[in-house]
Amino acid sequence: MSAKTTCPAAPDPLIDDVDMTGRFFSSRRSGTGTPEPPLAGQSRSRERIRQLQTLSRKGLWGFAAFLLISLGALAGASFLPPLPAHIRQTLGSAPPTNLISIALVVYSFSALVLILSRMSSGSGTYRGWSHLAYLGAFYGFYYYAKALEANFWAIFTAGITVMALEHYHIWSYCAENIRKEQERISRLERQNPLRE
Repeated sequence: MSAKTTCPAAPDPLIDDVDMTGRFFSSRRSGTGTPEPPLAGQSRSRERIRQLQTLSRKGLWGFAAFLLISLGALAGASFLPPLPAHIRQTLGSAPPTNLISIALVVYSFSALVLILSRMSSGSGTYRGWSHLAYLGAFYGFYYYAKALEANFWAIFTAGITVMALEHYHIWSYCAENIRKEQERISRLERQNPLRE
């Protein structure tokens, strides 16, 4: 299962409009083109901006969490003792390190392709938390195979690349929609002749 967070969509300019008297219509909400007071439209836009600003910081939180996981894995590779023999007997033999490395390459390539496809489609879905789970699992697999110290930087490089692109994707999406909401507020202010 993949955890995801979705930014709220900006209003559709083909649906939300202003009539000739300067009154804001929100047919998207009512379905009938009922006039909405400009102040109410501005309030809704400001609330969306606050939500988008909060969601745009999710990428930074995910990035920071990955760095913390990586620091823990690096410390574990150097200082943690190997697993006791009876635990290894219970869990079974570790997978070969070359298979773990192949899985890491496939995961990294697939993650980058999926992020780029969401960027090109304009999707506001954030999947950084699921990437954290996958990258943490790779640290665990290498540790169990007694090869974490030799392969730490491979996971770290892949994780930095994936998490940085995920952060840029959600940040750019939210920044674009914040700009649209700010333009919408300015339009409502200009087209409201009764505004004091």
